[in-house]
Amino acid sequence: MRVLKPILFALSCTVAAQAAYAQKVSDNVVKIGILNDQSGVYADFGGKSSVAAAQMAVEDFGGKVLGANIEIVNADHQNKPDVASSVARQWYDADKVDAIMELTTSSVALAVQGLSKEKKKITMTTGAATTDLTGKQCSPYGFHWAYDTHALAVGTGGALVENGGNKWFFLTADYAFGYSLEEQTSKFVKSKGGQVVGSVRHPLAATDYSSFLLQAQSSGANVIGMANAGLDTANAIKQAAEFGITQNGTRLAALLFTLAEVKGLGLQAAQGLTLTEGWYWDQNDENRAFAKRFQAKTGKMPNMIHMGTYSTVMQYLKAVQKTGTDETEAVAKALHEMPVQDAFTKNGKVLPNGRMVYDMYLFQVKKPDESKSEWDMYKQLATIPGDQAYMKAADSGCQLTQ
Repeated sequence: MRVLKPILFALSCTVAAQAAYAQKVSDNVVKIGILNDQSGVYADFGGKSSVAAAQMAVEDFGGKVLGANIEIVNADHQNKPDVASSVARQWYDADKVDAIMELTTSSVALAVQGLSKEKKKITMTTGAATTDLTGKQCSPYGFHWAYDTHALAVGTGGALVENGGNKWFFLTADYAFGYSLEEQTSKFVKSKGGQVVGSVRHPLAATDYSSFLLQAQSSGANVIGMANAGLDTANAIKQAAEFGITQNGTRLAALLFTLAEVKGLGLQAAQGLTLTEGWYWDQNDENRAFAKRFQAKTGKMPNMIHMGTYSTVMQYLKAVQKTGTDETEAVAKALHEMPVQDAFTKNGKVLPNGRMVYDMYLFQVKKPDESKSEWDMYKQLATIPGDQAYMKAADSGCQLTQ
């Protein structure tokens, strides 16, 4: 009995400590929603692989935070802002979701971030590109990870202008993301002495790009800037090859293209493309080790969207751990203050407007005879320091109000 009492006392203290921790977490669970395109043009870009990345972050964190369970929920927003807003409202009001992440498609991300600002909930966007998220539509609870249109313009756009690509025609997706990417790249091209000779807009998930490409070809441009993403970019590149557009020296600038889309397109069609990403699996031993785990789980290597989603979940959990609560104001404050050091980046920092700044990389897609394995697709051309890739918070147009 003398031995049993200390054991029972110790157990009761442990239970009491766990209960005290759990009281600091609303509903005794930290619930994170991954909301993205899982069936449309961006399904490979983010999709279920982003959900897997989020789950890996939870596993790597240990499965609990402050003694409370961590739960990942997910949904397909179908690239429709109204659908996304409905899901987000349901998650917040009924399902007690604490934060929403990924948010592929700029129109969706802007809608959900706006709702989340109203509800005083955190969003951490990795799949959308528009700088409005940290600009004129910024939120004290909104964070933008992985990339944005300014970084893509500086990376891919800058490299081509400096190498003779000085006459641009834009093939632009007809929604917020496409407009922002065209606008940012146009400004950068002009600032480097280049010119924009024309542009045309196409609907999301178009299947026939022939008329758009013929307009680009007849414009006299030596670069066709594809201000689109996912299957839109891949299909446009395929049809450009069929028209023989690149044979006369015209270059294709894939302004938002990731490893997932290169794999789907194949090296034969994608070879020579320049693109900007924030992470590549074969850059170092740590990246290779992580990618091997990710491939075992998903059957593919991760791109910067998947890795960015891993990073947002990990950083959010670190902020909850640091503050001792999942209360929005406290966690948002910590997210603004904490450095970002994880499998995604070692030198990330969050600006006052919510933009996470880190080094980006300019890559060129290898020729088929240069590739040594199935996923050996990139050669790195340059590092783009974070302070060059992203706009300063003072220049973003953000005026934070709670």
